[in-house]
Amino acid sequence: MSEVRVIIQRDSEREERVVTGGTTAADLFADDRAVVAARVDGALRDLAHEPADGAVVEPVTIDSPDGLDILRHSTAHVLAQAVQELFPRARLGIGPPIRDGFYYDFDVTEPFQPDDLKRIEKKMQEIVKRGQRFSRRVVDEDAARAELADEPYKLELIGLKGAAAEAAEGASAEVGAGELTIYDNLDARTGERCWKDLCRGPHLPTTRMIPAFRLMRSAAAYWRGSEKNPQLQRIYGTAWPTRDELKAHLEFLAEAEKRDHRRLGAELDLFSIPEEIGSGLAVFHPRGGIIRRVMEDYSRRRHEEAGYEFVYTPHATKGDLFQRSGHLDWYADGMYPPMRLDGHQDYYLKPMNCPMHNLIFGARGRSYRELPLRLFEFGTVYRYEKSGVVHGLTRARGFTQDDAHIYCTRDQMAGELDNLLTFVLNLLRDYGLEDFYLELSTRDPEKSIGSDENWEEATEALRRAAGKQGLELVMDPAGAAFYGPKISVQARDAIGRTWQMSTIQVDFNLPERFDLEYTADDGSRQRPVMIHRALFGSIERFFAVLLEHYAGVFPPWLAPVQALGIPIGDTHVPHLREFADRARAMGLRVDVDASTDRMQKKIRNAQRAKVPFMVIAGDDDMAAGAVSFRYRDGSQRNGIPFDEALAEIAEAVRTRVQV
Repeated sequence: MSEVRVIIQRDSEREERVVTGGTTAADLFADDRAVVAARVDGALRDLAHEPADGAVVEPVTIDSPDGLDILRHSTAHVLAQAVQELFPRARLGIGPPIRDGFYYDFDVTEPFQPDDLKRIEKKMQEIVKRGQRFSRRVVDEDAARAELADEPYKLELIGLKGAAAEAAEGASAEVGAGELTIYDNLDARTGERCWKDLCRGPHLPTTRMIPAFRLMRSAAAYWRGSEKNPQLQRIYGTAWPTRDELKAHLEFLAEAEKRDHRRLGAELDLFSIPEEIGSGLAVFHPRGGIIRRVMEDYSRRRHEEAGYEFVYTPHATKGDLFQRSGHLDWYADGMYPPMRLDGHQDYYLKPMNCPMHNLIFGARGRSYRELPLRLFEFGTVYRYEKSGVVHGLTRARGFTQDDAHIYCTRDQMAGELDNLLTFVLNLLRDYGLEDFYLELSTRDPEKSIGSDENWEEATEALRRAAGKQGLELVMDPAGAAFYGPKISVQARDAIGRTWQMSTIQVDFNLPERFDLEYTADDGSRQRPVMIHRALFGSIERFFAVLLEHYAGVFPPWLAPVQALGIPIGDTHVPHLREFADRARAMGLRVDVDASTDRMQKKIRNAQRAKVPFMVIAGDDDMAAGAVSFRYRDGSQRNGIPFDEALAEIAEAVRTRVQV
């Protein structure tokens, strides 16, 4: 038999082997049961693939990012097979892997019910135990259409090879590789085909290699993510390399559910999103309003100390402004439709504040002596997010950005980026976030404006600024906005979830579009560099992140009620009101529960409201001019003089500590 030379690549180690022709990737890694696929010359392949002479072959283990995707995509196929065995009239959509799991879309006559998911999961377990083999075969377009004549959504995907498939939601998992392939699920004993699906692969060798999975929920979803298309039923699931990892993930989800800001917002009476107003448009209730005001006031003070100047701009503008900025060319799908006013003029709700800040800069002549000029605004913007992605306060249609634009010279740019990134990280730490990494988003050649030279200079300036922070830097190729590269601060919360927080973007292009200039020290007219910066991203989203990070148990400085007076009896109410009056005179937020409820119920109510300090008073406290503290952890401290008790609350607020 012929011989084939292959190079086995394991991390930084390379091993050359000479094997017989027909050797598969499975043969190369037969000694490692964790290997579920291979990367051959950079492309993911099934273990049944036979590497060509000179190929570089890397093992893909089930616990690697690629391996997890393959596991989850394979489980999605088992889900689809189970659905069609139980619901023969179900037509198939797409079934890609997603973060921590997978989904599959189906066209069915009735939405799936919870009992249906239990039946489907049981059927999936049967298929896994059968050990069916995933078998890949290449087909031409005519053959694919003939085989899938009863699957209208698959027929639509057949014409989406290449770039079109990559752009369609989830479609790249089916046909994005440039050739059409069908995967057959073959019976382990007879080799007969049990099921098939259009798919680019790769897959696990057999269904028996799916160790642990769970179906999570079902939801409606538009075909290929467009509201113009039919609405299908989507089933979400999760799959993991071990049962212990599945259990840990389910426990994590249960904890995340307890922290869901929408749930806590209702329980703590912080905000709501009334149907009468519209999806993605929140109102803040008094207690939520207190938290938001404290967040804003602290941020405003820190910005003033850092040399920012506050500006204010309107919520709507003529469309010409966004034509000039380029947003109508690149961002129109994310904007609310125009309002036709004054007979012929289109007005838009603003999705961004930056064009208006440019008008402020350009309203009069500027000198180099004024730079860097740091403009800051709590600016409310409106973006028409698709209904399927609107999610409480974290993905809203109306929200307020803590938006800053810094105008500086090219020589000032590096120093300004250093100071800005340090300012951003320190301010986030003040709110209780500590675990960060940075993400650098670079140019998308197909969705950007400006010269290569400017993009390269801006990207390198951001890279250098990021490097000085001593944090991990992750690349986001082609993820930048159309006008410039950006650094995103990614923060991990108390249970390890990652949230994108602050963004910093360097922009040479909008100053050009708006013809912004300053007079340099030699009298020449020069373009400023523009740096875009949103620290919270949006106040609403940051509010939600903090609510989930703290699970509603805010530190005293952010808590809407910092202390609640709880009298043992009605005769103790005046004593606590005196304490509350003195506290309010110090700027503290202290209330007294003078309701007719029994004391133990008042304590339970305070615990549910997550009040930092419960201030209790009885006869002994009144006689001593004192109060007793009951803390969140249930511990108690009795007989504290008024002044000492007030000082303890004030110190906890001043130092921003958790109690």
